[in-house]
Amino acid sequence: MPDPREPVTPVTPADLTHAVRLAAATLRQAPPDADWSVKAGGIDWDCWETVEHLADDLFAYAAQLGPEHPPRTTEVPFLWYRRRDGGPANVTFADRAAGVAGLLQVLEACGALLTGMAATTAPTVRAHHVWGVSDPEGFAAMGIVETLVHTYDIAGGLGIGDTWNPPADLCSRVLHRLFPDAPTGTAPWPTLLWATGRGDLPGRPRLTTWRWHGEPRGAAG
Repeated sequence: MPDPREPVTPVTPADLTHAVRLAAATLRQAPPDADWSVKAGGIDWDCWETVEHLADDLFAYAAQLGPEHPPRTTEVPFLWYRRRDGGPANVTFADRAAGVAGLLQVLEACGALLTGMAATTAPTVRAHHVWGVSDPEGFAAMGIVETLVHTYDIAGGLGIGDTWNPPADLCSRVLHRLFPDAPTGTAPWPTLLWATGRGDLPGRPRLTTWRWHGEPRGAAG
């Protein structure tokens, strides 16, 4: 069956900027006394750690595109480490002394790094990701998915989940780019939550494992 989302415009660096700014604006709506040490939704990290993980993903995707000859079989060899057992393994962390305002600045800064790399890297460039060697558009799309679903996790943990409803067109573009097997007759945001193991769709079991496909669609990569 033809995909009713086609033709779909490509994911752009501006889409990533939009996603990160929406996320930061939503998280700034948390009450001043919100406890950022509570679990983020259904994941094992707390809300602060999950923002750090998200920011670090954006940083790492930008870095992956950075070398003159990006690696296709492994990550750029930064030193990842965990601040606690079970916490996320990151390259970047936020200074807790700077508070939530500083944490969200780190998120915005890392998002801007990926936006800049996606905008200035030739579309023919390919770099490694464990879920498929990808191009700059793919890395931008990955950054958007990370931003949308982890903001869902964090907002839920902070009790402001009802305020997070990403634009349907943005969700549709990243679904088309990264989730070719996702259903097409359902609303884009609930479909993205389903595709990332976070939600239900009528007539479909909730996913217990999931992945995206980073390879450019219609190309060998």
